[in-house]
Amino acid sequence: MEELWRSYSRLCKESGAEPQETVLQQLHELPRGRLDLATQSLTVDTCRALGKLLQKEALLTQLVLSDCMLSEEGATLLLQGLCTNTVVRFLDLKGNNLRAAGAEALGKLLRQNKSIQSLTLEWNNLGTWEDAFATFCEALATNGALQHLDLRNNQISHKGAEELALALKSNASLQQLDLRWNNIGLLGGRALVNCLPSNRTLWRLELAGNGVPGDILRAVEQAMDHNQDWQTTFWENQACAHVLSKEMQHLREEKSKQFLDLMEMINKQREEMARSSRASAARLGQFQEALNERHSIINALKAKLQMAEAALALSEQKAQDLGELLVTAEQEQQSLVQRQAKEHRLEQQEAAERESKLLRDLSAANEKNLLLRNQVDELERKVKSQQEQLFLTRQELTNTSAELKMRAVQAEERLELEKKRSRQSLEDSEQLRFKEVEHMTRHLEESERAMQERVQRLEATRRSLEEELSRAKAVALSERGQVEEELIKAKSQVRLEEQRLAHLEEKLRLLAQARDEAQSACLQQKQTVADSQARASQLGLQVEGLRRRLEELQQELSNKDQEKVAEVTRVRVELQEQNGRLQAELTAQEALKEKAAALERQLKVMASDHREALLDRESENASLREKLRLKEAEIARIRDEEAQRASFLQNAVLAYVQGSPLRALSPQK
Repeated sequence: MEELWRSYSRLCKESGAEPQETVLQQLHELPRGRLDLATQSLTVDTCRALGKLLQKEALLTQLVLSDCMLSEEGATLLLQGLCTNTVVRFLDLKGNNLRAAGAEALGKLLRQNKSIQSLTLEWNNLGTWEDAFATFCEALATNGALQHLDLRNNQISHKGAEELALALKSNASLQQLDLRWNNIGLLGGRALVNCLPSNRTLWRLELAGNGVPGDILRAVEQAMDHNQDWQTTFWENQACAHVLSKEMQHLREEKSKQFLDLMEMINKQREEMARSSRASAARLGQFQEALNERHSIINALKAKLQMAEAALALSEQKAQDLGELLVTAEQEQQSLVQRQAKEHRLEQQEAAERESKLLRDLSAANEKNLLLRNQVDELERKVKSQQEQLFLTRQELTNTSAELKMRAVQAEERLELEKKRSRQSLEDSEQLRFKEVEHMTRHLEESERAMQERVQRLEATRRSLEEELSRAKAVALSERGQVEEELIKAKSQVRLEEQRLAHLEEKLRLLAQARDEAQSACLQQKQTVADSQARASQLGLQVEGLRRRLEELQQELSNKDQEKVAEVTRVRVELQEQNGRLQAELTAQEALKEKAAALERQLKVMASDHREALLDRESENASLREKLRLKEAEIARIRDEEAQRASFLQNAVLAYVQGSPLRALSPQK
């Protein structure tokens, strides 16, 4: 308030006039933005200073200048200052005897000012000058802020009323108009009644003391009641529209929050899936390396099998040579038998006894082999039962996957340890296989050397038979001792084979445990394979190729096994026909063949394990794809529901606006 006081004093000094004390007092005691200068006689200089002050003042909202005896020049200066003011809402110019110049200044004020809502012009002479009042009415028609206008006692005639009627047809903001105690008369009342149907904002019009007939007053009252009802419905509709807009804004904010939360959750899931895909890619690379290592092992075993087949072919050729030598020896023996039948009969009796003893030994060895085979069958049944138990444990593991999620870190560490152990066990198994193959090669070489030695012994016996028939008994006795030694060796080999079978069973158990732990690790990795679909498909193709390659290798191995079995059986039959002494060697070959079959079964078991692991991963990938598809469908469904709700809300708002009484009562454009 001190600023207003100082600025007024400064403006008065600039214009060379003395500030009025009453004005200074009112400016100093300004209550809540209301400047009341009623009944104060204001000079032209004071009006000029106040006009300049009101141009920039932003604190005054009410200005009371009633009964101030303003001159035409002072009123014009004050109203010019208010033209650019944007704060004053209430202006009272009652009893200032405003005439033509004041009416023109008021018209200019109504054209330029957009803030004054209430204007009191009681006890003036605006209607006396018709042209000036017409300009005032034209300005009133274009004004869009004034809501209350008081024109009591302004000498308004019926022509002024007609001008007011024209202004009211265009005005859309004036709500209260007081025209009491003027000279409107019958014609002015009719003009005002005729303009009311086109004006819906005016809800109060006072015409008392104007010589207007009662029917016109009643028509005016009816029109005012109708406008008042329309105003109430309009404000109710505005309130409803405001409430609906708030609700729509609230719904939009909620939907935007939900959408942002959903997008944030999707981004988090994408980040988690990217991390899991990277981890799964690394683990898949490790599994690929393991598969490559197994493939190299299979190739090495294939090469070793080819070497063993070549060695078997050489041994078959040597056996054929021995058969030919035996045929020649038999022919020579037949000639010798013809010559010395009697002595040979004795030798045949001894040989028959020896052969019967050897057959008994062979039958015992065959029984032992049958027992070993039964044990192998029991072991296979045990392995099958263990596989069934493994299948049941898999189901239990799938049920307990939720608990294993909490132990993911420990399981990963355990998986690394088990990988190291499995690698170590694989290395140990490879070393054992290398040792077994070396042992097989050494055994084959020893058998070849033994066969050569036996050929040499047969030649020596033929020579000894030619030279001295009497030494046949001693040679037979020596051969009997050798056969007994060979039987003892075969028994020791059977014991070694039993020990090896027990060792292989222990290896199978360890491999089964490692496989169970690897399967549990694979189950824990189910959640980490969501984003690796493309890589998984490529790896699936590679795995299919490896699977086909493994099947081809298995088929080749089975064919070679069949060929080898056929060849071995053929060689065994020939050797049995040629001589019963080679049956021990055939049993040794059968033992070697059983070892090879055991190794092949082990390879098949490993291949089946790998195949089951790949199938599990493919099923996991399929389930994860299905989950992703379901989530995408759910997101699309949520979006469709939100769009449908928004369309329903928009249709409801449009229907409410179209069906409201506002639309029915609004004038046609």
